[in-house]
Amino acid sequence: MGGTNVWDAEWEVNEEQARTLIGRQFPQLSSKQVKRLGWGWDNTVFLIGDEYVFRFPRRTIAVGSIRMEGKLLPKLGAYMSISYPKPLFYGEASDEYPAPFLGYAYVPGDFPIGLTEERRALSAETLAKFLRRLHEFPVQAALKCGVQQDHRSLTDIASRKVKLEGFLSKVVEHLSPEESGVIEAYISRLQTDRVEAVNALLHGDLHFKNMLVNENGIVSGIIDWGDLSVGHPACDLSVAYSFLPPYARGVFFETYGGADEETKLLARLIAVYIPVLILMQAVDDGNEAIAAEAKSNIMRALSD
Repeated sequence: MGGTNVWDAEWEVNEEQARTLIGRQFPQLSSKQVKRLGWGWDNTVFLIGDEYVFRFPRRTIAVGSIRMEGKLLPKLGAYMSISYPKPLFYGEASDEYPAPFLGYAYVPGDFPIGLTEERRALSAETLAKFLRRLHEFPVQAALKCGVQQDHRSLTDIASRKVKLEGFLSKVVEHLSPEESGVIEAYISRLQTDRVEAVNALLHGDLHFKNMLVNENGIVSGIIDWGDLSVGHPACDLSVAYSFLPPYARGVFFETYGGADEETKLLARLIAVYIPVLILMQAVDDGNEAIAAEAKSNIMRALSD
């Protein structure tokens, strides 16, 4: 299926290439073991020893994000109530690899896959405090670092609904009749076309593949900040629907500082939309564990 998906790479970096590129620019790391941790749409990620993580862009579109992260992430320290990857090594493009790359402090933890609802509920306040502080970061300071403003038209519900229907048609055979029925009923009830714009600094891609939990299953780290942007806070608040069980959402929004009905409506939509995209990619990769987690996120988001 090469070249047909939005997540297909323009450049792939393997462990040997990563070792060479890192060793040339950062000789102090050349003796450390290099292990590929995985990849997302935009970057391939490597663990260096057990203390650093390097991200290499896979696509031209990701280069601006790496540059912006390098400028903005160090400034977020005072606003962070949770561990996040701080940039330490700024790799530059060369003849061997055409893009800049970044090395960060490693954030330990496991992906929250297959957690019980009770375990998930334990993170309600942690997630709400994290987002309250992040969303307080001065928007103008973020824009000066090259952060994009609402480049994804978050508030345009009508067009997102159309896209969602298109995505669903591609994964419907991987859903049970009950699951597809619940999702279709939700989409048909969604009558709002647009919500009022609100601007806050967003993580922009907050879902289970970018969250880490400690041994108790409590969220302990947030990774992959390549979608940092300014836009509607509902984008990040979607985690209240996709990650938390319905009974924990009250505590979440109370701790966050409240949210109006429009915000909650958009947050729920994004909580369905993002896991549907993750499901599409998991199906393409043949990754059953990620597909199952994505489906459970969608169904949780549609539960009250």
